[in-house]
Amino acid sequence: MLSPAAQAPVLASRSRGHRLGALALAIASLAVLVVGASLQPDRAGHGTHTQLGLPPCGWAVLLGYPCPTCGMTTAVCLAAHARPLEAFATQPAGALIAVLLAATFWVCLYIAATGSSLGERMLGLLTVRSLWWIAGAGLAAWAYKIAVWPG
Repeated sequence: MLSPAAQAPVLASRSRGHRLGALALAIASLAVLVVGASLQPDRAGHGTHTQLGLPPCGWAVLLGYPCPTCGMTTAVCLAAHARPLEAFATQPAGALIAVLLAATFWVCLYIAATGSSLGERMLGLLTVRSLWWIAGAGLAAWAYKIAVWPG
């Protein structure tokens, strides 16, 4: 067994990597929200992603119905513009993703600053059952988007 003095460098390097990973995730989450804030939400409730140079949704063009992610960029954009109700009405899953991005930013910034194990404890909440609930919520959001689709 290693003495406490011998364990210190191992713990310090693990903590440094833990903090840097959290900082990287905080920056990535913030970057998505900043990009969303820099875009203008499309009035149609989908298509905002084309401002990034991406093509229109092939699914919507070919089938005339929204894909499972249609409206998510618009919803994140609306949320980043502090219009959460419009974001939720546009694409509920996209609005929830925006909230999760904001929460991830703050939690990861806290972890980066303190070395907290909060992230590991939160990941422990992702069980098979919770993933099924998330998938069900995603399907419900897609069904909602189909129901409100203008086509």
